[in-house]
Amino acid sequence: MLGLTGFRIIYAPTFLPSYLHLLTGSPALVGLGQALLQAGALASPIRGAARIEQRHHILPDAVRYGSLMRLQILGLALAGWLLQGQALVLATLFFLLFLGYYTGAQRVVFQALLAKVIPIHRRGRLQAWRNFFGGMVAAALSWWAGAYLIENNWLGNGYATTFMLSFVLTSIGLSVLYLLIQEPAAAGIRPPLGLRDRLRDFRRLLEQRDYRLFLVAQLLATAGRCALPFCILYAGQHLALDGGTIGLLTLCFIGADTVSNLLWGPLGDRWGFRLVFLLALLLWMAAMLLVLNAYTLWQFQLVFLLLGAALSGYMMSATTMVLEFGDASEVPMRLALSTTAETSMAVLAPLLAGAVASAVGLRPLFLFSLAGLSLSLLIILLWVRDPRHTA
Repeated sequence: MLGLTGFRIIYAPTFLPSYLHLLTGSPALVGLGQALLQAGALASPIRGAARIEQRHHILPDAVRYGSLMRLQILGLALAGWLLQGQALVLATLFFLLFLGYYTGAQRVVFQALLAKVIPIHRRGRLQAWRNFFGGMVAAALSWWAGAYLIENNWLGNGYATTFMLSFVLTSIGLSVLYLLIQEPAAAGIRPPLGLRDRLRDFRRLLEQRDYRLFLVAQLLATAGRCALPFCILYAGQHLALDGGTIGLLTLCFIGADTVSNLLWGPLGDRWGFRLVFLLALLLWMAAMLLVLNAYTLWQFQLVFLLLGAALSGYMMSATTMVLEFGDASEVPMRLALSTTAETSMAVLAPLLAGAVASAVGLRPLFLFSLAGLSLSLLIILLWVRDPRHTA
């Protein structure tokens, strides 16, 4: 919960995009920053999966990669305080790249750990309550960070102070995980494999029809997600985007994410996460339609409320469904394949989004996002069966 609290502040589609825009004044460089955050995670999921499938206990790897993630957030904070100008921009992009790298590996390791210690029929509720309490704290802290830390430029750089707060919270959360979790030993481990064998593993996984189509739908949704960081920039074209407004919109996003978890988790446990995936996409599409016609504060508040609820359902359903396709022994490599594929799209899409936003504006970008989400919805609705009900 504490780790989630800190990372929600970092990954909310408000603080980092507005910080990058403040440093550079360029939508293209905002897109570059988001792309680097994803580019770092291209190779690390396979490396993380290869490590943990050869180990009886994977908690040490979760702590190792988690610690390295947190060091990048510390770097963002220190750079904001100690550097200026071009050096600050370059250092920020550097730390975003490596934050993405260690996040890619951590996603695989942490989800595999979740699959080991939490029964399938309780995963949704556990994530719901974790996200609820973590999100409540994150929502309050986000509003406070925007209204006071950033607005009053605490310690000379309110954004850097916010990143340091995130570092402290996530570090406490990782310490609790290491000290208290009881991980059972794996029943068996796989022998070491070379890269060519890994690629053969990927081809074999893609032979599973439902998983293959689910992966295509996930890639389309990821392409649609490229517009997310630009919603706050679009709001800035119509509102006075001071620290208080950024904090308020972040509160709306994280607050909706938080409360909706209490619906998504039990709904997925009872009816399967395919339904959660579909409903989340519908909310996401509604947000994209609304942002095209938003001009006032309350309209943008509603946009970020819908985005928060949609992203909450999407992330919970996408990560949980991956655990349920195929055999349990394939979980690490299936997570690695999904994470690598999703990240590849997440690298290209923000670069394209930044170029489109700079060249023709933000509205065409939102239409592109809407098209990707619509195709993803169509594939899941017509061709992907719920893995829990077909196993």
